[in-house]
Formats: sequence, C-alpha cells, structure tokens
Amino acid sequence: MNRDWTFLSPILVEALGDTLYMVSVSMLVGGVVGLLLGLGLYVARTGNLLSNGPVFAVLNVLVNIVRPIPFIIFLAAIAPVTREVMGSTLGTTAVIFPMSIVAAFAFSRIVEQNLVALDPGVIEAARAMGASRLRIIWSVLIPEALAPLVLGYTFLFVGVIDMSAMAGLVGGGGLGDFAIRYGYQKFNWEVTFVSLGVIIVIVQLAQLLGNRLARKALHR
Repeated sequence: MNRDWTFLSPILVEALGDTLYMVSVSMLVGGVVGLLLGLGLYVARTGNLLSNGPVFAVLNVLVNIVRPIPFIIFLAAIAPVTREVMGSTLGTTAVIFPMSIVAAFAFSRIVEQNLVALDPGVIEAARAMGASRLRIIWSVLIPEALAPLVLGYTFLFVGVIDMSAMAGLVGGGGLGDFAIRYGYQKFNWEVTFVSLGVIIVIVQLAQLLGNRLARKALHR
C-alpha cells in the first residue's frame, strides 16, 4: 500500500485534469446538442410552433431509448461506434464521445420539460405581436426558461461527473480511475476518500455557480 503523497499527488493532479477535460468537453457538446434536441421536442409537439407528429415521435423514442440505459452498459454497447469515431475505446478522449451522447439526451428532456412548464400566454402574446417562430424560440422561449435551464444544466454537470468516474472502470482515466487503481484495488482508503473529497468539492462549486447564475437569470 503506497501512502506516499509525494508519489500520489502528481497522479492525483493529472487525474483531476483528465476529469475536468472529460467533463468540460462533454458538457459543452452535450449541452449544445441537448438544447437543440430539447427545443426540437418542444416545438414539434402537437399544437406548438413547428408541430410535427412524426418528428416528435422519432425524437421522443430516441430519448426514451438512450436516457434510461445505465452509462456503464451504454459505454460497452456503443464501443464499436466509439472506435469508428474516436479511433479507440480507451483513454480520456475516447470516453468523451459516449459521455457527450448520454449528456445530450439527458439534457434534451430537461430542456423540453422546462419549456413545457412555461406559460403558453407568453408565446401567444409574442405570436399576436407578429414575431416569427425563430424569434419566439430565441427571444421568448429560452430567456423565459433560462433560470430553470441553468439549474437543469447544473444537475446535468453532477451526472457527467458521475459518468467520468465510471469511465475510470474502462480505462477512461480521471479521478474515478485514480480512486479505483490507487485506492480500491490497493486497499488504500485514504486515496479513495481524498478522491471522493475532490469530487465533492467540484460538485459543490458547480452547484454554487449554477445557483448564482440561475438567481441572476430569474431577477434579470
């Protein structure tokens, strides 16, 4: 059992960098794609701005298929596609692909649910003023739902951190890999608890930032 932190500290710092890299890229890609998917789900609903039953049905089924799959199983199931796209199924960069997909589908449902909760009168008022559909989407829908969307995005961040830790089980690197290889497998609980502490601090900081941004959006 190695408790020498002069040896472990550089590995921990590298693992932290890998986790932040995985999470930030996955959040960026998953957030953008998820926002577009969520908007598509909302506007394609019957009676909405771009009502289209078949498009809504396809998007809805896709989200319902991908979202409930446990990430570790999804990671294995999509491995051939990951290899084709990323050139490998191992490594920090490779796991960003499945993480981004899961993040996008999870965020799309959050976006859709928050948009559905909006007061329809706001959209009707914009329609009555002659605003185009695109203008209503970007100038009315998103600003009105901004605060809950920020909180939903913060919630997604916690899920992506969770995924990055699981990615360590399949050679994805990061804090999960550090906790497993140098903590769990070597019965070094100190390493495990330090890794856990770092993850908790990251999540707390993200939640604090998300709450502040949501409060600002709410009182804009």
